[in-house]
Amino acid sequence: MSYLEPSEFVTKMVDSGESKIYMSTKDTVIRAFMAGAVLGLAAMFAITVTINTGSPILGAVLFPVGFIMLYLMKFDLLTGVFTLVPLAWLDKRPGATVGEVLRNWGWVFVGNLGGALTVAFIMAFVLTYGFSIDGGAIAEKVGSIGESRTLGYQEHGLAGWLTIFLRGMLCNWMVSMGVVGAMISTSATGKIAAMWMPIMLFFYMGFEHSIVNMFLFPFSMIMGGGFTVSEYILWNELPTVLGNLVGGLVFVALPLYYTHVRTCPDRKLSK
Repeated sequence: MSYLEPSEFVTKMVDSGESKIYMSTKDTVIRAFMAGAVLGLAAMFAITVTINTGSPILGAVLFPVGFIMLYLMKFDLLTGVFTLVPLAWLDKRPGATVGEVLRNWGWVFVGNLGGALTVAFIMAFVLTYGFSIDGGAIAEKVGSIGESRTLGYQEHGLAGWLTIFLRGMLCNWMVSMGVVGAMISTSATGKIAAMWMPIMLFFYMGFEHSIVNMFLFPFSMIMGGGFTVSEYILWNELPTVLGNLVGGLVFVALPLYYTHVRTCPDRKLSK
């Protein structure tokens, strides 16, 4: 594959963040909706593979196909814009204000949630033939996952909340490595290889991804998971989103930006 040096692909990261700020609300929401939907399908695929084969590692190996598809189509995940968009503000790009960064994050969140919920309802309908039968082994498995990753954390109080925050942080460290990894090559094959490795790692390790959870936990509730919407938000989605934000910024965006390139005109050259 054609490899780009960090000084080149980090500049591409900043350019990408700037382009997302200038994107219209309509395009932002549509692309985010599609990203949430595709990732929801990928999660469903990985869970089905794991149940049918009894091999969690195989599910993890195959899950990245969803991330790769949505990235190649230029759809946007909240985890990705957490990493890229603030760089445009940090680099003092025109129009890249804090308000515009937050606007982008907000609309991407809405779009991701809409896409993930749509797939959750569709898959629930498909598995139950229009809610006329139970969902079988898949529904039972997803229901248990939902309960263990909400009520299970709740049992440990603050320590449980901090645990899921840290798992969210570790998740977007890896996911953002996939986002950035796709920029190190100019070939489709190189991009796919660079994305595959960190995405497989996060999924197999059970780290928490806010958009995967936007599909997984509503689907779990539809299938009979014994937890409430408020428990899902407080004991999963909220700490996961915050952890994803910190992981992408602190472990990927800022180290790469500060150690490889600053593209703003008034930058000072380091010695």
